[in-house]
Order: sequence, then C-alpha cells, then structure tokens
Amino acid sequence: NTRFETGTARQTFDGDRVTPACLHEVPVRLGDGATVVLRRHGNPNGPRLALSHGNGLAIAAYEPFWSLLADDFDLVLFDMRNHGVNPTHEFAAHNWQRFTDDMGDLLDACHQHFGRQPTVGVFHSLSAVASVAYEAQQGPAYAGLALFDPPLMPPPGHPARAAAEQDVDMMAARARRRQPSFNSPDELAEQFLTRAFFSRWVEGAAELFAKHTLRNDADSGTYTLSCPREYEAHVFEFNRDASLWAALKRGLQVPVAIIAADPDLPDQTAPALSCAALSREADIAYSVVPDTTHFLQVEQPDACVAAVRSFVASL
Repeated sequence: NTRFETGTARQTFDGDRVTPACLHEVPVRLGDGATVVLRRHGNPNGPRLALSHGNGLAIAAYEPFWSLLADDFDLVLFDMRNHGVNPTHEFAAHNWQRFTDDMGDLLDACHQHFGRQPTVGVFHSLSAVASVAYEAQQGPAYAGLALFDPPLMPPPGHPARAAAEQDVDMMAARARRRQPSFNSPDELAEQFLTRAFFSRWVEGAAELFAKHTLRNDADSGTYTLSCPREYEAHVFEFNRDASLWAALKRGLQVPVAIIAADPDLPDQTAPALSCAALSREADIAYSVVPDTTHFLQVEQPDACVAAVRSFVASL
C-alpha cells in the first residue's frame, strides 16, 4: 500500500494552459445503435492510455489531470454512453451491462482506428466499475487497469456494506433532484464553487465540469444536462453487484491498481471506505492520495499522475 504525497493543500490549475490538441476524433457506433466518440490526444509514440469518467460527468472535465500525461502518453479519451459529447440514446439501454460491454467494444474500436497496441485503462468511478466487470466477464483485454476510487459494492453481511448501500441510495435521490437546465454553464459552475464538497478542486475545475457536463439546447436557448438526471440516478441505484468484489479478491487476468481517496478524511464517502476494506482482503495494488475525496483527480492531479506513472512503470 502506498500513500502518494500531495503538494500544497489545494493545487492550482493554470486556466491559461493550452489544452492538448485533439489529434483524431472518431464516432463509434455501438451494436445497439448508441454512439460514443473517441478522441485522441497526447503523444502517439508513447504508451497508450484509455481514459474515462464517473457517473454524470465527462472526461474532458478532468483536463487538470490528463493534460499532465499528454507529453509522454498516447491518450484515448471517451465519454461513457449518454454522457459528455455523446448523443443521448434510449433509456432502456442505459444500464450496467451495456456499460460493461461498451468497455470491450471501445477498446476494439481504439485498436481499429489508432493501431493495435497494449492499452492501460485509467478509469474513474462508473468507468472503473464497468472495466472490472468487463475483465471479469470477458477478459483479458486491457494491459492493466488503474482504477480511481471505484464504488465497489461489498458482499452482503460485510461491515462496509451498509455504508455502500446508503451511499448509492443517497446519490440516486440527489441525482433525481438535480437542476435539469441552466441559463449558462457559469450558473452551474457557481453552484460547484459554493458547495463545500467541491472545495478541494483545483482552480478552474468548476468551470470545466460545468462546460463539459452541459449541452446547449438550441430550441430553448438554455443548457441542459448531457446525461439526463433520470439516467444518472438509475446508474447509482443499480450499482449493487457484489460479484465484482469477489472477482477482485480472486484476481483478474490483468494487473490492477486501485488509487483511492483518503479513507481517513472526516465524512469520507463510501467508495474510499470500500476500497480500503478491499485492500485489506485482496492481494491488490492499493494507494491513497491524502486529503482527497471521490474527485481526487481534480483535487490533487500531480499526485494522481504520479500514481498512474508508477503503475504503468510496473507493467
């Protein structure tokens, strides 16, 4: 177990930094008709990383984190179905099994369009859980998985189960209450800035999350959630598959590292507590980024990048 030390209590992200150029953008049509866009950034000659995000979010908003990898790595970014830049597909197909299947389909598309080479998945929350499910069901596929604070559900009777159950219920209820439209992204950014839970974000992150999790509705002139709130709530509510805990204890066929939020932080959320519990039961690489919450990649991006580099170097 490792604790990746942080710099200052709150890092800053230079808002004037130039976003790494998008080298390729490829829309991928999945088997059920949903579309997911692959975007390639960084160094095409470097080791390849595939990156995605958590529920209701968008990977472009994590720029303070992934931009620090662009000089040395070939980065393939994608939003999960019905998130970010992707068009909204039918609600009936917005479920965990579809997310799981998508992880393999999108890796295949990545090989097809950008050339076949070992690809390390760098996934947060929703995408982290889906990648574990894919490797457990159909792997090996990825060269390794760096999982940021995955919200894993402990098995029934486990001491951490009640907190995890309470967390998914609370998050689902909160998602259903989300404001569905805004006059501008600045309105949502202001909400982020006034909430204590997001106070550790680097400068500029609130604006990035507002920009990339909303889309302009030309008919109404407003900005609406890219991932509709009922879609987001459904994902939280049904994140209860305890078989993934058992799969990680048995060991997947690919190397795995869990990079978690600080379980010792007061009022920490359930994912960090579950990750800490699993680390005590499973032979799995586990590291902690001190003084971080579930949004650790945009709270302490330097430390999170160091954790990714350490994991890739170990492969």
